[in-house]
Amino acid sequence: MIIRFLLALLVVAGLGYGAFWFVGFKDQMIAAYFKQPRPPVTVSTVDVKPEEWTPGIEAIGTVKARQGVEVPARTSGIVKSVLFTSNQEVTKDTLLVQLDDETEQADLIAAKANVERDSQALKRTSTLTDRGFNSTSNLDNATAALDASRSQLERVQAAINQKQIVAPFSGTIGISRIDVGQYVPAGTAIATLQDLKIMKVDFTVPEQQLTEVKIGQSVQLGLNEGNYTHTGTITGIDPKIDPQSRLISLQAEVDNTDGALYPGQFAFVRVVLPTEQDVIALPQTAVVQSLYGAYVFKVVEEAKDGEATAKQQIVRQVFVTPGRRFGGRIEVKTGLTAGDIIVSAGQNKLTVGNPVVIDNTVNPAPAEMKIGG
Repeated sequence: MIIRFLLALLVVAGLGYGAFWFVGFKDQMIAAYFKQPRPPVTVSTVDVKPEEWTPGIEAIGTVKARQGVEVPARTSGIVKSVLFTSNQEVTKDTLLVQLDDETEQADLIAAKANVERDSQALKRTSTLTDRGFNSTSNLDNATAALDASRSQLERVQAAINQKQIVAPFSGTIGISRIDVGQYVPAGTAIATLQDLKIMKVDFTVPEQQLTEVKIGQSVQLGLNEGNYTHTGTITGIDPKIDPQSRLISLQAEVDNTDGALYPGQFAFVRVVLPTEQDVIALPQTAVVQSLYGAYVFKVVEEAKDGEATAKQQIVRQVFVTPGRRFGGRIEVKTGLTAGDIIVSAGQNKLTVGNPVVIDNTVNPAPAEMKIGG
């Protein structure tokens, strides 16, 4: 019985010693692993320095022509000829469509004849009146007859003019919506006419930013976010704020000499605000967003372990306060000072204290960039 107890005691003691030895061995291996020098990571960096920053108010807008209408038929009739082609540049008063006007032309001949007849009658009556052979009332009747004939002539001429559909202004005419021989009622749209040289853009900004906008202020416009290809100025600010959305409507005119903008397009708009100096900004790739806040990796020099004179470049995590964004750049309000070296590419391979090798031969984010240029 005693022998069995001693054997069990020895087994328990052996197991306990083995567990103690394993824990110590594991701690030694972990410590040895972390004492091993970590291989340096190749990164790209940017130097922090104050720069010029042009802030702006970004919005979404809709493009439309400065002048644009659906050209209507002013009267009903049968289409005699279509005198334009799709996307043709036309000038003001260019004849676009001719409606059949044979009846009106016949009436015009009769109206001109009546005017000529009544004009001659008035001359004869006026001569007789001057000689005392006619009464004043006959002269008045002849004058009234001539006025009525002229009125009829004008009415017939107006009817003929309405059979001619002309361009109300210069611009680009669209696809024809009618065919020769077709009967068109009054008001039928024959095509769209758009003046594409200067475009308008309607957009809205929050009411809190109303004090920052004014008539004549510069705007930038683009069809892709962050890529502003056209410039213009604010031409209108709605005097009323929408009480439901708390937004105020603005309108700007934008040059479109390159013809890249079309009515109805969705556009990104940026109202340019006054330029600010000495702003610290980084490429957006340099700032990492996390649950604990935004941070960057700052490159610093420290002595190598066990080598007091040898230096190496390592990274430290620095939390920053980000601000405005534009053109691939982000403003940094706090956390950095001029002269700091910040990692702009390669952060996904880094941990705090990791040694790095700087290679800026391939840098996705240029170190210098003028904002708002």
